[in-house]
Amino acid sequence: MILQALAEKLDEYPIASALDQENVLQEIVQQGILATLSRAGLFSKAQAVFHGGTCLRLIYGMNRFSEDLDFFLKQPNPDFSWREYLEQVARDGKAEGFDYSVPFKGDDKTAVKKAFLRTDSFGGDPASILPYPRDPRKLIKVKLEVDVNPPPGSRFETRYLAFPQIAAVTTQSLESGFAMKIGAMLCRTYVKGRDWYDFTWYINKKIVPDMSLLNRCLDQQGPWAGRKINVDLGWMEEALRNKIAGIDWPAARRDVERFLPLREQESLNLWGREFFLHFLDLLLLGV
Repeated sequence: MILQALAEKLDEYPIASALDQENVLQEIVQQGILATLSRAGLFSKAQAVFHGGTCLRLIYGMNRFSEDLDFFLKQPNPDFSWREYLEQVARDGKAEGFDYSVPFKGDDKTAVKKAFLRTDSFGGDPASILPYPRDPRKLIKVKLEVDVNPPPGSRFETRYLAFPQIAAVTTQSLESGFAMKIGAMLCRTYVKGRDWYDFTWYINKKIVPDMSLLNRCLDQQGPWAGRKINVDLGWMEEALRNKIAGIDWPAARRDVERFLPLREQESLNLWGREFFLHFLDLLLLGV
């Protein structure tokens, strides 16, 4: 029964490579975990909010795959623990044919608490329903992160996950998400091409970042933390232009390539300084 449901779900994806297939399997597992977290009260009891790249993919339809399930809490809570939620995922997964390994080592003392789930089972041997060969020993790994002390001021929405069961999910609004994305882009000390893919996605959707939230993000962490700078449009434009000028674009392309369907990877050849300055200009025209 599980394999039949998996086969039906696989048919929804235009799988054109073994990498596409692996991304799809990862995504199916992500959806099962997210539905269980909803039922376990992560959004209602713990007041968590789903955000980040996987949220954009699963809830808002962005056309790139993603690795992690990222959350933050509406109100700071340093005592949050993943333990009860991981135990529920393991119980539900076993009932549905997914045997999860839950290597929980205790709660982090940092603001971002992490957990990991791994599985190599799909209720049977999926080889007969997969279009490409797959090493049966290969694990699907999902990292969960929750920020227990996020910058205040995000806005929220309730959305619904349709697979494997209908589940209510609290998400960050796109305006708030774009603000936090820009904050992360400006503060990162390493190249993450997925950030820049998401940047163009938000702009193509005509989303305007919440500048007040961007202010709070940059005041909380990163090189401008505690400096009480005035993050207005002029400041943001200059900061993004400087960032774009310093990016290693071949490295950025390599970072995001494996998360894109094969048919979309050719568009990465356009990536470079002028390409992203064009999108920055589009953003400023829409604000």
